[in-house]
Amino acid sequence: MYKKWYVFDGDKPVQAVIRNYTKADFQELIDVQKESFPPPFPADLWWNEEQLKEHIERFPEGALCVEVEGEIVGSITGLKIDFNPSRPEHTWSEITNDGYIRNHDPNGNAIYIVDICVKPAFRKLGLGKWLMQSMYEVVVHERLERLLGGARIPFYHKYQKEMTAGEYLSRVMEGKIKDPVVTFLLHCGRTPVQVLPNYIKDEESSDYAALMEWRNPFLSLKY
Repeated sequence: MYKKWYVFDGDKPVQAVIRNYTKADFQELIDVQKESFPPPFPADLWWNEEQLKEHIERFPEGALCVEVEGEIVGSITGLKIDFNPSRPEHTWSEITNDGYIRNHDPNGNAIYIVDICVKPAFRKLGLGKWLMQSMYEVVVHERLERLLGGARIPFYHKYQKEMTAGEYLSRVMEGKIKDPVVTFLLHCGRTPVQVLPNYIKDEESSDYAALMEWRNPFLSLKY
């Protein structure tokens, strides 16, 4: 993939590019992770070069980065999985092979998002939404059923003494709570499926995530 367009910094148009990342980009991608996920997010969950190497070798179509005026400022990574809607439970470690995607299934029916991140200074440009839209395009191009991913619920720790994670997600869907990740993904067209316990070590989310999907509108799926 390679696409070039303009985003707006206030009233100023700024050129951006989304493309597949390569070995030459590894250090910049790791730097993006460090800026995007500061403590208390676990540092051992930032990308390492071996993981990135697996991404570009196993599923380069799902390894995308975004540049603004030549600087890599964000990325999104996915792998193909064979998703069974009747058995949606999983952890991030299980479904992504700890981020190494060695379990990538070339014959899978869905793309699973391993990670999406944008440097904080560039989030006002709407690049996260553009990255997600680009992965929807990969889903369509590959003729897959859907895109899936576990969404952090980083504000849940503020409410965990008052409600369950499922109740928290319901409040977000009712518009009574604005969660920075779930609300962002709703704006991107994703739909909640269910809450996943023990999804990933994440103090802010109390280790929970919301499984969220986007279905390919060009394929007939039973709802």
